[in-house]
Amino acid sequence: MKTRQFAGAAALAAACLAFATPVAAQDIPESITISGSATLVTDYRFRGVSMTDKEMAVQAGLDISHESGVYIGTWASNLSGWGTFGGSNMELDIYGGYATEVVSGITVDVGLTWYMFPGGLDTTDFAEPYVKVSGDIGPANLLVGVAYAPKQEALGTWYNTAASVAYDNPGDKNDNLYIWTDGSVGVPNTGLTLKGHIGFSDGNPGLGPWGTSPAPTGKYIDWMLGADYVLGPVTLGVAYVDTDLSKSETAYLQPNFSSTKDGSSIAGSTVLFSISAGF
Repeated sequence: MKTRQFAGAAALAAACLAFATPVAAQDIPESITISGSATLVTDYRFRGVSMTDKEMAVQAGLDISHESGVYIGTWASNLSGWGTFGGSNMELDIYGGYATEVVSGITVDVGLTWYMFPGGLDTTDFAEPYVKVSGDIGPANLLVGVAYAPKQEALGTWYNTAASVAYDNPGDKNDNLYIWTDGSVGVPNTGLTLKGHIGFSDGNPGLGPWGTSPAPTGKYIDWMLGADYVLGPVTLGVAYVDTDLSKSETAYLQPNFSSTKDGSSIAGSTVLFSISAGF
């Protein structure tokens, strides 16, 4: 759906680890792997919907994994417009889970993501468990995932229309289902990787506690086609992103569901450019 900023702290942690002294590095057991990334992207799209008012985003993440398959991590992004959820224009996700190879070449990953919007209402944060299965088919890597967030206030239909001046259903709870498939294939003898994504959301057909919703209109499809090119420690990316959300379907979400600059849809087709670095 939620790139997606707490990036300053995450980036600082990444920098500290990247430039740690040899002595400090030796203190980390070989069974533990620490990785991180920082990204600059022209628009943060969560499940096809802009969470930054169709403007740029700075994002960062940190992941700690054990050889047993257990992992924890955090990811953050700045927000604007529809994505603010009444907070400090920041999304901070904390996640954890367990990934293991069940048969040769097939990995199952089970975990939970906690979406937080620091400084906002307590009722806008929510938890979303997920299951992902991935593996290689010939030169391609495929992933199928299911994320199901059980009934929570953040997903409830508190407003039936954006024009409501007061809560229609305060305290309402709802759930949210997201099913998706990702695929990628590397071009031999190059740093180029082609990638694609398609997802289906099924959630509340209304607006939550801050007049937003992880699943606008209740049910919709999002998709992406793109490519990444690795250039030394940096990855350059380009992607075409779109949804099947029409103007008529999202009319009841207005003015929330449009750019604050020109009134255009925040779920319309767009081309994203990104640059990222990791360690």
